[in-house]
Formats: sequence, structure tokens, C-alpha cells
Amino acid sequence: MLALKQEELFDEINLLPIDLKTKIVDRILASITPTNSSIDALWIKEVNKRKNDIETNSITLIDGNEVFQKIAKRLNS
Repeated sequence: MLALKQEELFDEINLLPIDLKTKIVDRILASITPTNSSIDALWIKEVNKRKNDIETNSITLIDGNEVFQKIAKRLNS
């Protein structure tokens, strides 16, 4: 009986618009791994620092493809 209810739930979810599905996923994930505001605050600080570094040209950005080529080269050495 429980399997049938699960299938009905999955069928209903499939009919939902993507924005509502993502909200559901966010809520499910939050219930599994609750947020830690102190860690979130540190990540926000880091993101803002990196954003500022990019905007002020204090760092040199490297193209993602170049990074992956370097990694592949190291792994194949």
C-alpha cells in the first residue's frame, strides 16, 4: 500500500512546474541537512571577497577549459 502512495506522489510531482519542484527539493534538503548560519555567514563573506577581487582586477582569472587541461595533463603524467 505504501509503495502505491509513493508512486502516486511521484506522479503528482512530475506534473508540477519546475519552480515548485525546486522549492520542494530545497525544503527536503533543508530537512535532511539543516543550515548552519555561522557557516553560511563565512561562505557569504568569502563570496563577497572573491567578487570584489574579480571586480577590482586584483586576481587573474583562468579559463575553465585551461584549468581542466592542466588537471588532465597532471593526471596523465
